[in-house]
Amino acid sequence: MDLELTGRRALVTGGSRGIGKAVARALALEGVDVALLARNPQTLDAAAAELSQQTGRRVIGVQADTTRDDEVRAAVADAVARLGGGIDILVNAAAEPAGFAGPPPLAQVTGAFLQAELDTKVMGYIRCAQAVLPGMKERGWGRVVNISGLAARQTGNTVGSIRNVAVAALSKNMADEYGPHGINVTVVHPGLTRTERTAPLVAARAAAQGVPAQTVEERMAAGNSIKHLVDADEVAWVVAFLCSPRSRAINGDAIAAGGGAPHSIHY
Repeated sequence: MDLELTGRRALVTGGSRGIGKAVARALALEGVDVALLARNPQTLDAAAAELSQQTGRRVIGVQADTTRDDEVRAAVADAVARLGGGIDILVNAAAEPAGFAGPPPLAQVTGAFLQAELDTKVMGYIRCAQAVLPGMKERGWGRVVNISGLAARQTGNTVGSIRNVAVAALSKNMADEYGPHGINVTVVHPGLTRTERTAPLVAARAAAQGVPAQTVEERMAAGNSIKHLVDADEVAWVVAFLCSPRSRAINGDAIAAGGGAPHSIHY
């Protein structure tokens, strides 16, 4: 299927690694020029060079901390200038994943910790959207995909659930406000996902538990319906479709991309 994305321009936050980097690769392979936004300039430059070589598209890095209004505005202006036009697609993925680290129990959750998580994953997403939505509205077309997570639908991680539910609420509000202007907004909930961080974490767990690494991976995969540890590229394929004109019928909704949560029905 031709996703009709050739010539579009995208900004992917958290784009130097993990799901963000996989999304940037998938979009570039569909003919999109991509700006990666992240904090570390060395990682950014390396990721941009790698993806540009792999895909043959223009991939650049723009540095910003999404908790800083001024840095976000400057990075978006830089991306617009260097890509030669406005941003058509925004994928918000700049946040620490919650799937591997043990979450703090409720008694240990502090205001500072919760506020920092929300400032990055909710307010950070808002800052980036505020910087690109006016241009999308002016041109009458745009796509925003907010990467959240299945903690929005599961207990066991209080702060993770709060921030991910907030991202879903944000996405629906944005969709209703900007849908009449040709802008679709969706939220994607990955589950536990294989990224470049997975191998060392699996090795550490295997050593601590005294079992082979394959056993650890099998236990991780047992948490979904397909019994397969979903790869970042597999999440990225879903996101790429949602970024395309062919996804027009989907707006404001949450799409789970975690291999299926056993025994749960969402309707």
